Amino acid sequence: MWMTNIVALCLLAIVASAEDKKLSSHAATLADTSADLAFSLYHSMAKDKDTENIVVSPLIVASSLGLVALGGKASTASQVKTVLSAAKLKDEQLHTGLSELLSEVSDAKTRNSTWKINNRLYGPSSISFADDFVKNSKKHYKYEHSKINLRDKRSAVNSINEWAAKSTDGKLPQITSDVQNADGAMIVNAMFFKPHWDERFHDKMVDTRGFLVTRSFTVGIPMMHRTGLYDFYEDTENQIYVLNMPLGQKQASMIFIMPYHLEPLGRVEKLLTRKQVDTWISKMENRAVAISLPKISLEVSHNLQKYLAELGLTEAVDKSKADLSNISGKKDLYLSNVFHASALELGPEGNPFDSSIFGTDKLRNPKLFYVDHPFLFLVKDNKTNSILYIGRVVRPKGDKMRDEL
Repeated sequence: MWMTNIVALCLLAIVASAEDKKLSSHAATLADTSADLAFSLYHSMAKDKDTENIVVSPLIVASSLGLVALGGKASTASQVKTVLSAAKLKDEQLHTGLSELLSEVSDAKTRNSTWKINNRLYGPSSISFADDFVKNSKKHYKYEHSKINLRDKRSAVNSINEWAAKSTDGKLPQITSDVQNADGAMIVNAMFFKPHWDERFHDKMVDTRGFLVTRSFTVGIPMMHRTGLYDFYEDTENQIYVLNMPLGQKQASMIFIMPYHLEPLGRVEKLLTRKQVDTWISKMENRAVAISLPKISLEVSHNLQKYLAELGLTEAVDKSKADLSNISGKKDLYLSNVFHASALELGPEGNPFDSSIFGTDKLRNPKLFYVDHPFLFLVKDNKTNSILYIGRVVRPKGDKMRDEL
């Protein structure tokens, strides 16, 4: 009997140690630097006046940069480390660290939220992918590879969109209508993310409300409602509400940042730094909050090539300077497009809520968090402190309603 108990305890210890396994030092470094990348990339994208909704995964961008480093040589590769603020890491540490980090945060067994990640590198039909590059890019970054005749734009666009739609179960029916610079290599990220709340919304407490895109344009959207205990902070000086909604097993959270009233998001975005977000989180209090959250489905696609160039990835995207010869064995490629597309759904699904607090003083005088105008959001991993997503919702899908003031 005592032997059985010892074996059982040993097995429990093994399981516990596996669950508590810490990231390697280089993966932890990349978790930290990719969080910095989140804010610098967001601000670069937010300056583009043609962009409304933004949905970007800094971790997936970091892994795509890792792929560029894997395929690059000399300064083309070293620029990736500069963009990632990881110059001190060796090449192998960069690749194994990013691989470890991505595996950790996207593990469906330990995180209830749905996150389907699909990556493909397209190359011109004239090239041949080097065996070592194919092997290592699959190993570290789970990339697929495909040759495509990019000079036949209509066929190429159809092929890319069909792959993205199929790999996301139809959630991303179209990620591009055109392909610029048809003579280079092209990265395509196609993802579907749906948070699974730690405490679900009641699926019958959904009604149609107005979402104010501007003072003269309102769309009708389904709105979900619930009251519970949440970490919440009201920045009265800057007139901003900040709400932390735990996901799944509380290993990640979705953080909403919303101005008091309808306004262009530029003022709030100027405040959006990693230090400021950490300050808001540190000042949060767990309290009763009455939440009204849009039940929305967004499909957002960005071509990140110019934004990455602004952040310092200048050689890989320059046909005359790029050395991506590890991809094909020849110095005949540059990075012509970086399509980064996500379908994001916010729905009522989640774990059962704690009904024992209803009717108690814990829910007395709740703060109102009514999301009926543009807001910012982050999805933050609590174990690694990395940022899975950063973005803004300015115009959700919906039918036009009456004009506002």
